[in-house]
Amino acid sequence: MIWRKRRQKLLRVVAAIGFVLLANAQTKSASTNALRTPDKDTIAALEADIPKLLHEANVPGISLVVIRDGKTYWLHSFGIKDEKTKQLVTEDTIFEAASLSKPVFAYGVLKLVDEGKLDLDTPLTKYLPQRYIPGDDRLDKITARIVLSHRTGFKNWRPNDGDLKIYFTPGEKFSYSGEGYVYLQKVVEQITGKKLNEYMTEAVFTPLGMKSSSYVWRSDYDARTATGHNEDEVPGKKWKPQEAVSASSLQTTAADYASFVEAVMNGTGLKPATLAEMEKPQIAVDLECTNCTDRAAGELSKEVFWGLGWGIQETPDGKSLWHWGDNGAFKCYVVAYPKQKMGVVMFTNGQNGLAIREDVVKMVVGGAQPAFTWAKYDRYDSPSMRFGNAVVAEGLTKAIEEFHRPLSDGSISEDSINTLAYRLWYGQNKHPEAIKIFELNVQLHPDSWSVYDSLGEAYSNTGQKDLAIKNYKKSLELNPKNDGAVKMLAKLQAK
Repeated sequence: MIWRKRRQKLLRVVAAIGFVLLANAQTKSASTNALRTPDKDTIAALEADIPKLLHEANVPGISLVVIRDGKTYWLHSFGIKDEKTKQLVTEDTIFEAASLSKPVFAYGVLKLVDEGKLDLDTPLTKYLPQRYIPGDDRLDKITARIVLSHRTGFKNWRPNDGDLKIYFTPGEKFSYSGEGYVYLQKVVEQITGKKLNEYMTEAVFTPLGMKSSSYVWRSDYDARTATGHNEDEVPGKKWKPQEAVSASSLQTTAADYASFVEAVMNGTGLKPATLAEMEKPQIAVDLECTNCTDRAAGELSKEVFWGLGWGIQETPDGKSLWHWGDNGAFKCYVVAYPKQKMGVVMFTNGQNGLAIREDVVKMVVGGAQPAFTWAKYDRYDSPSMRFGNAVVAEGLTKAIEEFHRPLSDGSISEDSINTLAYRLWYGQNKHPEAIKIFELNVQLHPDSWSVYDSLGEAYSNTGQKDLAIKNYKKSLELNPKNDGAVKMLAKLQAK
């Protein structure tokens, strides 16, 4: 009896201790994830951990800016510009801004709104005399507001044959589109009578002191530019845009881009009402897609929206502006808190650059970041990334055995498997191995039209016509809107 009482008392003590430890762990976790102002400890953590992250993610270099009190608090670069030259990344290194081009362009558009030269809600056909898409009256519904909030009905980019179509009534839902921004670029050039880069230099870059920024290539960039690298840190050929593309061609430094973010934070260069429109949620995003032209509208996010040029997060921490950039071998990310006047800007020259975004943002400002879940990229330590590295290092058979469980339960996603196959195909010219990965994806995801489309492409490129036709037909059966499959089938069957 005495032993039983002692045992019960001991259990109560152990339970109490466990409860205290759990509470402390939860409190510590909550404080770790809480939004916080960057300080000296933040910088010390970044200096210690960024080199490790670059190494683990196979990313050659990064340029990073921490913003506090509405101005640059810390600017630093790590790693190298090019694996061949081993030159270090510096604060003067030029990166491709990729889709971070879009918020800067949106700012330039809103300057025209302030000047009374453009109305956000007037159809763009009123400004551009020639019909951008002949024969579709829905074009008359597209306005600057609809373009900047990604509701045009255009795909992200038109197919290779150049046909541009409207896939849903403009304004009715979100679907990310670089093509929409290019259309608005034509309107801006029509209104101003200037090429886009000339206008942006006069209206944005010069007033904000962005001396290293341009939507077209400059001769001084040759000695300063970073080179993009694939997942295996192999450098590729540098894109040097001769024509401006509002959606993707901005060349800049992290320091310059931080100057732009600071201008938005501090209300520089735009009227308060116009800035408020830029930062106001215009449309909630679909939880299941970024490019949504080929699917019916799904459940809408309660936390991630799109404003004019910016993605917007609405969380218990308040409002934050964010955007990501992905030009393949160049990846970048920005998040900014207008009320708290703080944020982070990161530019990388590696295919895996966004694999470290979560760790970087967490170290700098913390806080809830639902955009990470929506704009999906595998973390550097995820099963998907580890599986890809294992395939390259150990071979497919051994890697499949090692990662059988995460492959079977979906922890390694369909998209990441496809990406791995293209990595082997284009990055290493291992076509038979790539086809095996595509075939594996079909086995794991037999109801996905996309995996059959990719396998059909691989078979077509290796001259296996019958297998290509079979897989394109299956893709089209699962997704009758797959125009690419229709065109490929026509070509293959004509042969």
